[in-house]
Amino acid sequence: MRFSYLYTLFPEIILQSVMRSPFSFKYFMVFLIFILTFNSASFAQHKAVRTANDVITPDLMKQNIGYLASDSLMGRDTPSPGLDSAGAYIVRQFESYGLKPLSGSFYQDLDYCYIDIGPENLLSVGEGDQKKDFRLKNDFIPFDLTGEGTVEAAVVFVGYGITAPEYGYDDYKDIDVKDKIVLLMRQEPGQTDSTRKEFEGKEISKYANLKEKMKMAGDHGAIGILVVSGPLNYTSLKPRGFPWPSLSKILPKDALPVTSCKDIGDKLPMVHVGESVIQILLGSVDSLRKIQQGIETNMKPNSFPIPGKVVLLKTTVILKPIGGRNVIGFLEGSDPVLNKEAVVIGAHYDHVGFIREHKPDTDYIYNGADDNASGTSGVLAVAKAFASMPEKPKRSVLFMAFAGEEKGLLGSATYVKSPLFPLENTIAMIDLDMIGRNSPDSMEVIGARQNPDLIEIIRKQNKKVKMTLVESKSERMGGGSDHQNFYRKNIPDLFFFTGLHKDYHQVSDNPDKIDALKAARVSRLAFLTVWYIANDGHRYKLIKGKKVKE
Repeated sequence: MRFSYLYTLFPEIILQSVMRSPFSFKYFMVFLIFILTFNSASFAQHKAVRTANDVITPDLMKQNIGYLASDSLMGRDTPSPGLDSAGAYIVRQFESYGLKPLSGSFYQDLDYCYIDIGPENLLSVGEGDQKKDFRLKNDFIPFDLTGEGTVEAAVVFVGYGITAPEYGYDDYKDIDVKDKIVLLMRQEPGQTDSTRKEFEGKEISKYANLKEKMKMAGDHGAIGILVVSGPLNYTSLKPRGFPWPSLSKILPKDALPVTSCKDIGDKLPMVHVGESVIQILLGSVDSLRKIQQGIETNMKPNSFPIPGKVVLLKTTVILKPIGGRNVIGFLEGSDPVLNKEAVVIGAHYDHVGFIREHKPDTDYIYNGADDNASGTSGVLAVAKAFASMPEKPKRSVLFMAFAGEEKGLLGSATYVKSPLFPLENTIAMIDLDMIGRNSPDSMEVIGARQNPDLIEIIRKQNKKVKMTLVESKSERMGGGSDHQNFYRKNIPDLFFFTGLHKDYHQVSDNPDKIDALKAARVSRLAFLTVWYIANDGHRYKLIKGKKVKE
């Protein structure tokens, strides 16, 4: 029924209702309120569709992609002057749409540094008046996970260094490691057994991760970690740690790992040791093999103090900030209760720079038009559509452009570690990455299996856009993009993606190859999805299956 037709009948209907019965009038008013509410919601939805079509146009996408993927920005590496120019452009757009900064700035510095080993890294084992000094590289090598510091303490062997209550396994049970240095093996019990039923069967659990082992050692009070390769798992027990460029003849000097700039003080000194250290601490490699075999056979820990041995361990590191900044714009919701919640739409705006050594008159700039000027332009287009709506959404909306994605999702990792809006009140995250290529109608939605409520919303909104949705059914949250860091924090999330192509990470990923109409359609669907979530009062289900590997 059309609202205008119902309105023309109001006077007569109301008069007849009052004359018949006050009860009829009461029921009519209930019906009237329902009709008005229904038509208000219907009108708002109609306005959203109209705004999506009017505002998010191929020309708008071309304009934004054309600038972000221009040669003048030199591939938007993290960090670079080109990335800074791109960030400033995004800020200007956000300001023109009326978005506000959080914490006084549209920028958030990345919390990541390159890490290199410092000038002093020492390892020695003392027994009585005797002391054995070991050589860096030959006998021990620090891991890239290492903290910095000097520790001297007795040593405790703790098997695989795992406490896994859900699997009934604990190497630290009934053993005191407080203020001690622990000696532990890599991997986890039974990892090479293809018929293993313990832990996660054939799958490697999180407990095999060295980062997890460091956390457990620290939680149990240890002050340093020596890691050995179990002789049942490795043919070579040579220390490898991290292949630091300064210890290598073949690695380029800038091939350095990345770590959090702020967390280094919370990490323990952690080194990989070889056969010479094993022999001093355990008598022989064969002794370690027998110990490991016992653990493997019985699937039971065998931890013990190593008597009479005192280890001195010193690790030093050099940190160099990577640089780069996220750009974040905020639109506060209109509802006094729901505006304390937010939905995030984001995309990474960095790419991989340019070829420094190149022949004259050749293309040497990785413009990254699809990866990911297209997704960034989608976020800008969605922001403009929100600004064009006559009313604000009920929930707040965060528009994010991440730096450092190409170096390991560093921008989104920085944000979820230091959020500017409470993560517990972040309702959902929509990620746009590479949305402008391949078939003109198809779009992949990664995370559909994990987010049944969100994918249902997208299906409904897609009736107005009519894309062909390819929904990922994988048990693992795939798609190596920024949504994964939100997933790890248990925030419902979906990833809009139109697929890889031969120009991926090539200098040929240029603006002239973008299907601007397709990018606009994907962005319209993103806007309608975020608009719906931002006006909905529900929380959404997230199914955590196989964990995303760090």
